[in-house]
Amino acid sequence: MSVREIEFYWRPGCGFCAALVRPLRASGLPVREINIWEEPGAAERVREVAGGNETVPTVIVGERAMVNPSFAEITEAVREQAPELLEAPGR
Repeated sequence: MSVREIEFYWRPGCGFCAALVRPLRASGLPVREINIWEEPGAAERVREVAGGNETVPTVIVGERAMVNPSFAEITEAVREQAPELLEAPGR
């Protein structure tokens, strides 16, 4: 399975989301920011991987889902699940 992007699930007003999105954006990694209150099916996807809760930030890299991860945990997941993202042009 080829991973093209990091899925970052968030919602407005979430301080943890705001704190995590800064290093994600600065990393240069391809990140798809998904607002769970606006994107159809997004809240359901988060509940699916977060034990029935709509806890954000939730980040999915390939087969690995993480609830309220640190940036270091995301970087580790990218190395494990999608090393090709680290080798992208401009990285």
